[in-house]
Amino acid sequence: MAASSPAHDRRFMRLALRQALRAQGRTSPNPLVGAVLVKDGTVLATGYHKKAGTPHAEINAIAKVPPGLAQGATLYVTLEPCSHHGRTPPCCEAVARCGVSRVVVGMADPNPLVAGRGIRFLQDRGIEVATGVLTAECQRINRPFCQWITTGLPWVIMKAGVSLDGRIAARTGHSGWITNEASRRYVHQLRDRVDAILVGIGTALADDPSLTTRLPGRNHRDPLRAILDRDLRLVPGAQMLVQESTALTLIFCGPNADAGRADALMAAGAVICPVALADDGLLDLRQVLMILGQRQVTSLLVEGGSQVHGAFWAQGLVNQVNLFYGPLLLGGDAIPLMTGLGIDQVSQARRLTSVRHRRFGDDLMIEGLVG
Repeated sequence: MAASSPAHDRRFMRLALRQALRAQGRTSPNPLVGAVLVKDGTVLATGYHKKAGTPHAEINAIAKVPPGLAQGATLYVTLEPCSHHGRTPPCCEAVARCGVSRVVVGMADPNPLVAGRGIRFLQDRGIEVATGVLTAECQRINRPFCQWITTGLPWVIMKAGVSLDGRIAARTGHSGWITNEASRRYVHQLRDRVDAILVGIGTALADDPSLTTRLPGRNHRDPLRAILDRDLRLVPGAQMLVQESTALTLIFCGPNADAGRADALMAAGAVICPVALADDGLLDLRQVLMILGQRQVTSLLVEGGSQVHGAFWAQGLVNQVNLFYGPLLLGGDAIPLMTGLGIDQVSQARRLTSVRHRRFGDDLMIEGLVG
């Protein structure tokens, strides 16, 4: 086996990460995983997990190498090889059989069914296992999976187009286009990567949105649509129900919503999901997230409106924020990003971490994690 170095390990793990990202938005509820087989400093093969139910990254890489050629090679994989039978056989068995003498793992698998067992399986068979190589980067690409597999809840992203004074619509409720076309294109890329998108009934009635992914070409997908509609005010002729889209529309309503309205919406293709009411009389958002998680939704893009953003934020259910600021001012009477919030001191406010900025022409996107 050729001598390795931390620099070489990082180099090949970066290549494995690039492989993993090739399937961004396509593997849920499985994680993004990339693999690279290396021998004597030369890449023998690469692979990535393409879709749930299909071979994992390690298998796809190993399959490209003639029998015996991987003997003494090093396998770089962004996530610990699985050790359990799911929709596919355990990867660690195939890794051990192929003859590699060393495996470099980016991150341990948070799945309780694995959780170090894959690493121990390889070590018990005399294979050297190195861990901790670009772990933060490997965890970053799989935040939704890590959240869902350990809590059963999806990773929640708050997204909004915002004026410079923190408003999402004029005082009449008219939103128009606060952000530019480049920002909106990136939002559709976000939609293409997440499992579901959610809005409140106020947004659904005011804008009659399609809540689909609109990108050039055909290699994109619509996320599941979720509507918070306590009293089932959405009409069966709403755009999201009559358009051509293979994605489901889930309508979350209160336990006492009108049965006739429910029947009409179901006839139009909607899935009605009654949930309990919280103390404030609004839908229990944690129960909404639990139902989505049970449907294997690992990531959720919350697009408003103001009351919905405020409720998610106040209950500590937001994991990530993506705000797109357009260069305009709407004034103090316009609708704010969030309602129903109030703190007495700035020191009580939650600050974002891992903040990054991106320009889209004159627009500025601020992305950060909620600590």
